[in-house]
Parts: sequence; C-alpha cells; structure tokens
Amino acid sequence: MIMVDTNVIIDVVARDPVWFDWSRVRLNAAVVEDQVVINEAVYAELAAGYPRYQALDAFLSRAGLELVRTPRSALYVAGKVFQRHRAAGGIRTGVLPDFFIGAHAMISGSQLITRDVQRYRAYFPGLELISPDPS
Repeated sequence: MIMVDTNVIIDVVARDPVWFDWSRVRLNAAVVEDQVVINEAVYAELAAGYPRYQALDAFLSRAGLELVRTPRSALYVAGKVFQRHRAAGGIRTGVLPDFFIGAHAMISGSQLITRDVQRYRAYFPGLELISPDPS
C-alpha cells in the first residue's frame, strides 16, 4: 500500500508549475505498482477544492486513489507525536493532518509520497518516503 500526501495530489489537480511533473509521475508509477490510498485527513484537506463530496469521490475514483480508514493505533501515535511536537515548542497550527498521515503510513507499513519530508523524517524516522529529496 502506498499513501499519498495532500500536496502531491494538489500539485496534479492544480497543475503546479514547479511540481506537476514530479507529482504526476510518482502518482502514476504508484498506481501501477500497488494500491494507492489516502486517509481521512487527506480527504478533508482535498474537500476545500470541491463543491460536493460526490465530485471529490469521482476524482479519487478516476485517479485510482482509495480512501481508507485510519487505524485507532495510528490515531494514538499521531496524538503522541503532536504532543511531542508541542512540548518541543512546535507550532500548533497546520501540523496535525501531517501527523495523522505520517502515523497512518507508519502503522500500516506503507510508503508515503510527499514533498514535505522534513516533518515526516523528524517525527517518523522509519517511514519510507517517496520524495524529491533523496537524503
């Protein structure tokens, strides 16, 4: 199973001038290779760009992306990682979805396609990332 971070999907949908090609190639390769999934956090972030959930569901179906439930163990890990982030002086806004995504990918043993490698590497060091940053 390969999870996809929201930014990669938005790159393709919005035809981002910098990241469109990289993101499209990685998504297409993932769909050929394995089951490609998103979780509720990614779904909620994508919802901002669609007038109805049916339109978002239709896009996901066409793109070969499947919505899967986040396991309770991943939700717990996400909360603990967020707690550690806050204790270290980390910002409160905009990070919790990344912790849900990272914990879900880690708990499920999935690879994660993302461009935002810094936070995932810091808080989920064993998580295998597919990213433009090879380090």
